[in-house]
Amino acid sequence: MIKLIVTDMDGTLLNNKSEINEEFWEIQKKLAKNGVIFAVASGRPYYNLVEKFKSIKNDMLFISENGACVMYRDEEIYSNTLDRKDVFSFLEVCKNIKGAIPVVCGKKSAYVEKSKFFDEKYNFQDEINKYYNNLEILENFDSIDDEIFKVAICDFLGSEQNSHNYFRNIEDKFQVVISGNVWLDLGKLDTSKGTAVEMTQKNLKISYDETMIFGDYLNDYSMMTSGKYSFAMKNAHPQLKEISNFVTKKDNNENGVLETIKEYFSDIL
Repeated sequence: MIKLIVTDMDGTLLNNKSEINEEFWEIQKKLAKNGVIFAVASGRPYYNLVEKFKSIKNDMLFISENGACVMYRDEEIYSNTLDRKDVFSFLEVCKNIKGAIPVVCGKKSAYVEKSKFFDEKYNFQDEINKYYNNLEILENFDSIDDEIFKVAICDFLGSEQNSHNYFRNIEDKFQVVISGNVWLDLGKLDTSKGTAVEMTQKNLKISYDETMIFGDYLNDYSMMTSGKYSFAMKNAHPQLKEISNFVTKKDNNENGVLETIKEYFSDIL
């Protein structure tokens, strides 16, 4: 029996307009009633995820910051933060990346520098505000007093084609993840959605055979081997389809996650 469902958000549970299908709320309610834990695993910060699911947050598990933090019923199950010196070494490199702005992601808030955030050449504000509803705009990053999960780079020239090239030389020491067309995430080497799922399974005594997973992009790659029922979305990156056990019949705009869940839980839904 499946006891844990873990799904990515953007491009997976959400459609291309960042909307959750209305059918989700009733399905999640029935799953919870039958002892199935529904979790979202995202590069988004915890407070952003909670805001989207605030009416049912006590019946959900949240894997945020690409696996750097796991929260369940307002309790921290797991977290993995960066050393301050490593954060600033990333930021130093970012100064040389054209078309990109770093967002420092901490437990209390996310942080950006004023000069970059209001750059007239690139409309960083709209893209960053999609994900960071708790955001501090600083004169410089030196004033940050927080534990840092990751540095996210918003790259309008393309994360895979542009900013990723600046960090290829540290992929043996840090987690360097292309998390979207314009996003690159930098974190601790042992931070990943896969590790977060495994820590969740260990803490809640849930096995590989009892886990269902959905994802669409390369930051989901590590968690696709953590569950027997691992589904790459129909719209997923080709590399994700290669490693997943299954591919959904429908894409994120066709409600692919919920349609698959209904197929596997037809007896209770």
